[in-house]
Amino acid sequence: MKRELGDLIAREFRFTQLVTVQDVDITPDLKHAHVYVSVLGKTADAKPVLATLHEHRKEIQAAVSKRVILKYTPQLHFKLDDAVERGSRVIDILSTLDLPPVSESEPSAEEDDDSRNG
Repeated sequence: MKRELGDLIAREFRFTQLVTVQDVDITPDLKHAHVYVSVLGKTADAKPVLATLHEHRKEIQAAVSKRVILKYTPQLHFKLDDAVERGSRVIDILSTLDLPPVSESEPSAEEDDDSRNG
């Protein structure tokens, strides 16, 4: 389902940002699917993308139903997945920290474990 939705969105829609399907959670009764979409760029840029996907939800569902065989075709609910953005923000914060350099004379935690076990 994830792969088909990603291919369909990439093929049928032309967005100015990179749009990828990160995950799809289908409810156990197969009636609903939460599609987590990542949009490269600012959060404000993602709103028109989600609006476009919601507008064309029925057409997307119909196309997916022809490609993915399930008992029911789930109703799609598009949601913004900002995990990539949060991850890059964490990396930026970590890169600004002034961490003391690791001295070569101090044993690392891995070496301490080896000396105790050996």
